[in-house]
Amino acid sequence: MYKNALKIMRERGFVEWSSHDEELSKHFEEKMVTGYVGFDPTADSLHVGNLVAIMGLAWLQRLGHRPVALCGGGTGRIGDPSGKTAERQLLPEETIEHNVSCIKSQLEHFLDFNCGENSAILKNNNEWLSRLNYIEFLRDIGKFFSVSFLVNREYVRSRVTDPDKSITYTELSYILLQAYDFNQLYNDHGVTLQMGGNDQQVNIIAGIDLARKKSGGSCYGMTFPLLLNSQGQKFGKSEGGAVYLSAKRTSVYKFYQFWINVDDNDLEKLYKLFTFREIDEIKELLARHAEAPHKRMAQKELAWEMTCRVHGEEAAGRVRNASAVLFGETRITEAPLEVLDTLAAEIPTVEVALAEANGVLDLLVASGAADSRGTAKKKIKEGGAYLNGAKITDQSKTVTDDDLLCGKYLQMNIGKKDFRLVKAIR
Repeated sequence: MYKNALKIMRERGFVEWSSHDEELSKHFEEKMVTGYVGFDPTADSLHVGNLVAIMGLAWLQRLGHRPVALCGGGTGRIGDPSGKTAERQLLPEETIEHNVSCIKSQLEHFLDFNCGENSAILKNNNEWLSRLNYIEFLRDIGKFFSVSFLVNREYVRSRVTDPDKSITYTELSYILLQAYDFNQLYNDHGVTLQMGGNDQQVNIIAGIDLARKKSGGSCYGMTFPLLLNSQGQKFGKSEGGAVYLSAKRTSVYKFYQFWINVDDNDLEKLYKLFTFREIDEIKELLARHAEAPHKRMAQKELAWEMTCRVHGEEAAGRVRNASAVLFGETRITEAPLEVLDTLAAEIPTVEVALAEANGVLDLLVASGAADSRGTAKKKIKEGGAYLNGAKITDQSKTVTDDDLLCGKYLQMNIGKKDFRLVKAIR
């Protein structure tokens, strides 16, 4: 007997809306269901905001069903107008192909593409959309969609009535193309379920209707909630913008810190959505966390788990150790070179020739920890200047090779939290 993915995913917070609940539940229990989620290839990386959809597919597979990830290599040339106030800039074909390749490599961290009957499938809708004949498409697909259905969509209506935000026919056709995708996947791979963000509900319903009318398929839809943090802000954003899964866009260290910094009030929701831990295990972990929340035990476990999954255990270990140094859990004098190199990429770091500036006063200024030798002297006198984590007591001290961390770095700071690295050059 197959597991009821609708029931389990609802318990974990994945389901905002689903069509034909009783039928869908029965569908999950009677057979292996093949479900798909579409991903927009307008960037060369997915981001944290995509993780609900990615984990939705991962849970589908974990429960014995088959996930299909559909990259919109065709529809990405148009762009979904849902929630948009202006037409999207069209990307060159080679850019979209590159982005699709990058997205596939990221999905492989979550989905198993070689596990037998329910192996994940990756498709690119450019495969069939690029072959469409316009006259045949209007005749065979367009006839199933009334104009009133299209223009009554809120995002369409708002732009039709505002001359400064007019919607093009190209954008208006997007809903037909997404519906065509569902029908194509139903016929080619037996896909009977489409999942997506809650803003995709109308598009999903259109696909369900098309597969039913044109192919006689019994198909279903499910939408994920818009994930907000405890402050009501869209989850997956940081001060620098979106948090990407690619280390080229968001460093592994910043990715790790994003999870370290999540609010206690968000932890239960995030563990249910983004991990495979059983709910009882999550409750037990959060109970232990509540005994000493200032230690951020639950955040550290979540950061470790997510960083390992996205970037691998080796990279996760490096940034975890770097984080421990910055937050005083590990002495910097005990840090290996790889951790110091990681820190050098994340905190203010300057190169200094020790032959020209090897006194602590000059080094405090060169590193940016102090704005002048006078300030440096004052801070040393007050006991607020540090070299390699140790308080500087002698303002005339010179730095030698013996002071270099791993023969390469010095840490200079004024106060406990303003960390600066000096990379010694000769």
